[in-house]
Amino acid sequence: MGYLSTVIGHPTDGSPVSGGGLSQNGRFSYGYASSLGKRASMEDFYETRIESVDGQLIGLFGVFDGHGGAKVAEYVKHNLFSHLLRHPKFMSDTKVAIDDSYKSTDSEFLESDSTQNQCGSTASTAVLVGDRLFVANVGDSRAIICRAGNAVPVSKDHKPDQTDERQRIEEAGGFVMWAGTWRVGGVLAVSRAFGDKLLKQYVVVDPEIQVRRKSLTSPWSFSSLQAMGCGMWSLTRRLSI
Repeated sequence: MGYLSTVIGHPTDGSPVSGGGLSQNGRFSYGYASSLGKRASMEDFYETRIESVDGQLIGLFGVFDGHGGAKVAEYVKHNLFSHLLRHPKFMSDTKVAIDDSYKSTDSEFLESDSTQNQCGSTASTAVLVGDRLFVANVGDSRAIICRAGNAVPVSKDHKPDQTDERQRIEEAGGFVMWAGTWRVGGVLAVSRAFGDKLLKQYVVVDPEIQVRRKSLTSPWSFSSLQAMGCGMWSLTRRLSI
């Protein structure tokens, strides 16, 4: 069961799409949904993959919320997990592999396309390896674990007005200012992202990675929600999950 294609995830008429699947061994299931909403064009992408590595079934899931265009988000969709699966330490040190793969995917895009200077993308990814769930993110796409009807955040937004993020940006020679919301250089409302070449010195792609272990006595399900493009997280916060 391979990954879903861009065509399936982005119908040409902008209509909503949803679906899901079950892993070959029946140990986990997944679902996805995408809707254009009120926007003129879709800048957001998702990816689901079920792969076998060293005889073990691996689940890879991601949401990539584009800004300034769709090109970066689409590139990350098609390349991030491929880099990760090829990483020599994917099974032995998954956290290092995820960190390296985020950075190499970003560098590869910036080197391959010199015209997309103001295009970028956030990311929220989950990688299931055995009983361990690795959740990584840059920007403000969010991830939650649903347990017993409760939503538990497992990612932290990267916003320019956060004390640690602002300090990092200013130490790198940048600035944060208010322009409707707090923005890096008065432009970008997130402090970490793929792409954004003109701001790359300040807008890093270092992911924060959380590791959760699944217990047989405490099952959970995973859901990744994006907020930046369509306000999905803002809506979900007002609903019972």
